[in-house]
Amino acid sequence: MLETLGLEAQVETVYRGMLGQPTGGVADIAQRTGLTETQVREGLDQLVDLGLLTPSRDTAGALRPVSPEAGLEQLLRRQEEDLARRQHALALSKAAAARAVAEYADLRPNTETDGAERLVGLDAIQSRLEVLTRELSRECLSISPGGAQSQASLDASRPLDAQALARGVDIRVVYQDSARNDPPTLAYAQWTTENGGEVRTSPVLPPRLLVFDRTTAVVPIDPGNSRLGALCTTAPGIVASLVTLFEQTWDTAVPLGAARKQVTQEGLTREQRVLLKLLASGMTDEAAGKRLGVSLRTVRRHMSTLMERLDATSRFEAGLKAAHRGWI
Repeated sequence: MLETLGLEAQVETVYRGMLGQPTGGVADIAQRTGLTETQVREGLDQLVDLGLLTPSRDTAGALRPVSPEAGLEQLLRRQEEDLARRQHALALSKAAAARAVAEYADLRPNTETDGAERLVGLDAIQSRLEVLTRELSRECLSISPGGAQSQASLDASRPLDAQALARGVDIRVVYQDSARNDPPTLAYAQWTTENGGEVRTSPVLPPRLLVFDRTTAVVPIDPGNSRLGALCTTAPGIVASLVTLFEQTWDTAVPLGAARKQVTQEGLTREQRVLLKLLASGMTDEAAGKRLGVSLRTVRRHMSTLMERLDATSRFEAGLKAAHRGWI
């Protein structure tokens, strides 16, 4: 029940056993819980590491369980702090990757210079991806923002992905949460997982990227203007930054088979909380919808629900009340 807080079932059993009867040794706990003594010792060690067991003041050398109210709140606080650190690192990686890509934006079309190649036109990009896929040996990392993917893009990707998956290449893809609402994109994501790939989703994503075997990366030169083409680079510094960006995005994303509407302590879904932050930063409804990969109507429906929950009659009042509650 507490696995989301980092408490495995076996460790939780030991914790419950200690809460029910704090006294007694390893053998007593094993008998009460049905675990082996080795499992109990491992559980006790992990509980100490998590701060859920602390030295007893009554019995020297003994341990006592920390109350669930205090202990679990501490675990939640640690998770929040860890998430904040990862989000900060993600922001730094985004900025580093953007600066690196900008340095190569002036390359002549479809020519290679110092390990970087500027690809202009869908044909040039597709041709390069075909070559890179044939050369793949271990892993392909991909971030696909924008919610629903075009049918043309899905059709072009399927044979390349099928070839890589058939050779045992590890494929990991992150789509936007809203992609789950698009039947063709969802079907493609499910096809990927059924054939051995891994798919996760997140409410907001960095710009599109592909990394092949952690040695070659393909990214749009300008995410806001795809006509400028893509940058293909083998520069170690840029590729390493993009891999870090992917891994941080992956860590905060939700596996395809899990429910995306995870509810926070405040009773908000992830999408609702991100939407509030985007609008509070000054984004228009339309711009926030583009970042989330959802329609303008969906944004306004979410805001209507939030304003009703906050008992607010205006966006301004809703913002104040949301800030007061610590939602943004």
